[in-house]
Amino acid sequence: MRGKMNTALLATIAFVVSLPSVAVAAWPPADGRGACAVTRQTNVEARMRDGVILRADVYRPTTNQLVPVILMRTQYGKAAAQVEPARFQTPEWFASHCYLVVIQDIRGQGASDGVFYEYAHDRDDGYDSVEWAARLPGANGKVGMYGSSYVGATQWLAATAAPPSLKAIVPSNTASDYYDGWTYEDGAFRLAFIETWMMETIATSAAVHRGDQSTVDSLKAGAKDIAKWWRFTPYAQLPILQPASPDVAPYFFDALKHPTDDAYWQAFSIQSRYDKVAVPVLAFEGWYDAFVNGALRNFVGVQAKGATDLARKDQRIVIGPWEHLGWGRPDSPVSPRLKAIGPEADSPVNALTLAWFDHFLKGEANGVVEGPRVDYFVMGENRWHVSPQWPLADTAYEEWRLASGGHANSVMGDGVLSPPSPGDGEKDGDAQDGATAPSDTFVYDPANPVPSVGGHSCCSWSSGPQGQFDQSAIEQRQDILVFTSAALDQPMEVTGPVTVRLYARSTAPDTDFTAKLVDVFPDGTAVNLSNGVQRASFRGSLTSPTPIRPGDVYAYSINVWPTSNLFAKGHRIRLEISSSDYPQFAPNPNTGEPFGTTANVRTATQTILHDAEHPSAVILPVIPATAAGVGVDHPPTE
Repeated sequence: MRGKMNTALLATIAFVVSLPSVAVAAWPPADGRGACAVTRQTNVEARMRDGVILRADVYRPTTNQLVPVILMRTQYGKAAAQVEPARFQTPEWFASHCYLVVIQDIRGQGASDGVFYEYAHDRDDGYDSVEWAARLPGANGKVGMYGSSYVGATQWLAATAAPPSLKAIVPSNTASDYYDGWTYEDGAFRLAFIETWMMETIATSAAVHRGDQSTVDSLKAGAKDIAKWWRFTPYAQLPILQPASPDVAPYFFDALKHPTDDAYWQAFSIQSRYDKVAVPVLAFEGWYDAFVNGALRNFVGVQAKGATDLARKDQRIVIGPWEHLGWGRPDSPVSPRLKAIGPEADSPVNALTLAWFDHFLKGEANGVVEGPRVDYFVMGENRWHVSPQWPLADTAYEEWRLASGGHANSVMGDGVLSPPSPGDGEKDGDAQDGATAPSDTFVYDPANPVPSVGGHSCCSWSSGPQGQFDQSAIEQRQDILVFTSAALDQPMEVTGPVTVRLYARSTAPDTDFTAKLVDVFPDGTAVNLSNGVQRASFRGSLTSPTPIRPGDVYAYSINVWPTSNLFAKGHRIRLEISSSDYPQFAPNPNTGEPFGTTANVRTATQTILHDAEHPSAVILPVIPATAAGVGVDHPPTE
């Protein structure tokens, strides 16, 4: 695929990833400090079970009392402590509330010894570090953990090891599994996230740790031209990550060697170990984050299978109109439409984190937990709501059927999205005028994939596809089928998991199908809400994929990821169907060859069926107006 992508696509991609930087106000805010003075001790050593030394900065409150410990285990630098861009308060701020705060570099990163390999050591090292921190001078033996992204992973991995001194965790923007929903998504490789993350952060910081300045310089230069490397195939020969070197990024190439959910990934999995988690969890997520689906799996999974009554009962998740970074707000680097929502979308992460630890580490009765709780922001309405469960009680799952006159290609086509009839569940007759063709067809060319415009990738909206954007420009493409409802005659809330049932055939032995849910404004602005992908060969199993037979019809279930949005009166609901979403996902080459090993591609003719025998539909989680309740115009305060 080297050099084959057309110039129009490259211009679109360049526009998406080269948007101007956003001015960021001073962070963190100075208010809200506690009563304790704080001193800092650097590079405090902790010996792991295999003798490797990890180092931490320890922030000590000036007090004669023994105090709980708040621990962060990070690969992003203990001095940075995930304060920027606009995320957490400083370690000193938390320590001023009379906590002993420990910020530790994980193995093979920063000041710590050892060799870094993502996920591999964080369960055992997490256990050992928690127990070490609990016994530091001045500690009372109770430990909580916090942090975002991979620093959320270090918490979950430690929690599945069940160190006895761990009493609570606060993971933000992190997943339930490092195969599905982190590296891959329903069989498709998350190209923009994984390659960019390697070059911009973890492979570079590991090279700094090794003293490999040549690799540091190469990776930093590569990160400045990331779109060039997204285009390079085969991925298994990606030269910027030095495939012949066992030191630079072996985990990247191992991930390519394991494109299924096999034993390699299961060794790190969180969702298969919920029965080991014994602690309360407060999670923070965003509707446009790469890991919101996994965070909700964690919320539901620990409630059902947690190791203790306390863990099962005291689960809480806060989901805002946020991306992966910058959710601290108000002047944080989030995409323009989300930033424009205003102060009601500010994140309460620091106040609630402190309250969570005050309750579970200090025993304060502050109302931060009242059993399972979901705090969620309804976009469109721009108000916060609370539910004791996920999915929400009283959710009505409505099938909105796909139909057309046979020419649903592009926004200029005749694709229709029809609501269920009140009586028998069939399609609405008025919406079907002229939309009686049994199918639609488009040609998918991996050398000219549909550009990603927004989405739920990682890690910054200015360097990868995440956030909320107008889809109007790409909806003019002939390889996108566009199905649009009539204008709504009353508001309709959609909150919960969204699924597409798709009947399709392809001329290829393997291919992808993508789906995107869109809110269409009266002026034609088409805003993406959620999206998903399904690799055809993974339609029935993530562990044992099977090819499809060209020309045969298969039923696919596409996980379009959860969202929460109020479609206003006069708005339209739209579903886009295609076979690519690049660079959010690596384009399927349509060849059926082992993933990442070849640059070969072929076009495929895709047929989407929507007749009586093949009722393709999007299943929307509709919240009845009587069940929605009255939201508030500010983030949760307790």
